[in-house]
Amino acid sequence: MSAAQAGNNIDSGNQLSPFVEISRADWAELGHATELPLTEAEIQQIRGLGDFLDIKEVTDVYLPLSRLLNLYVAETQKLHSATSDFMGERAGRTPFIIGVAGSVAVGKSTVSRLLKELLSRWEGTPRVELITTDGFLFANAELEKRGLMARKGFPESYDRLALLKFVADVKSGAAEVEAPVYSHLSYDIVEGETIVVHAPDVLIVEGLNVLQAPGAGQELALSDYFDFKIYVDAEAHNLNSWFIKRFEKLRDSAFTNPASYFHRYAEMPFDKALARANEIWQTINLPNLIQNILPTRNRATLVLRKGTNHTVESVLLRKL
Repeated sequence: MSAAQAGNNIDSGNQLSPFVEISRADWAELGHATELPLTEAEIQQIRGLGDFLDIKEVTDVYLPLSRLLNLYVAETQKLHSATSDFMGERAGRTPFIIGVAGSVAVGKSTVSRLLKELLSRWEGTPRVELITTDGFLFANAELEKRGLMARKGFPESYDRLALLKFVADVKSGAAEVEAPVYSHLSYDIVEGETIVVHAPDVLIVEGLNVLQAPGAGQELALSDYFDFKIYVDAEAHNLNSWFIKRFEKLRDSAFTNPASYFHRYAEMPFDKALARANEIWQTINLPNLIQNILPTRNRATLVLRKGTNHTVESVLLRKL
């Protein structure tokens, strides 16, 4: 199945689609009565390499989204309390979990960081934590052992059970839950280091494959624990262009560090490095997108559709 064929599955113009598509202009109207709590300097710190993000983008797209999520959190807690009363149980606070999925280079990390900052400023959700699934990749030594280094980022390259347990423990209300740390410099798990999540009001889980359905012989999917699922969407040709542009910027910055796993690309001639970047896209990132990531888009609660310039052009919200 091509990316174009997969894209037809979410056609919001089809009366059978589970989504209603909202234009950017109409979506932006939903947030105009709310004051933006972030400064331009804060937005610059949140922005990822190669991503586009300015005050207008935040105000038009992400401020309304953060308000919608805040409402979902409040209503979910009310439902949980009512259900506990019905069952004759004492209602405890349950963390609200948001999954953010999308392709390499689509900007899902920036979206996740931004939502973390916005949500933490709303009443009722002061404690917002963010975790990426990179920390649950198998260590490079294990990937080499399994013959999976060329499939890093594919579902089989993750310690699925460890990731499931982490999210299940957070959802159960555990006071502290640890997650492994991943270094983009060394391109590997940092042995002995962990991130501790402390009973948040909201946990954002960001990763390529977080919306996947259970596989063969699997009873649970990670997304079974999610209360709200976001997919950041863009055309494959735009993703390819953004990936190459980000690679070029990294080649002139992070890759120049001798400790970087990708330092060799900073030393080789530009045309050869660029050819390698295109090869990585065509043989790893694009197949993963088509086979594993894009098919999960229909499982989202909300889809952010980006255009050529990396800005969100419309929002698709699942019908209730």
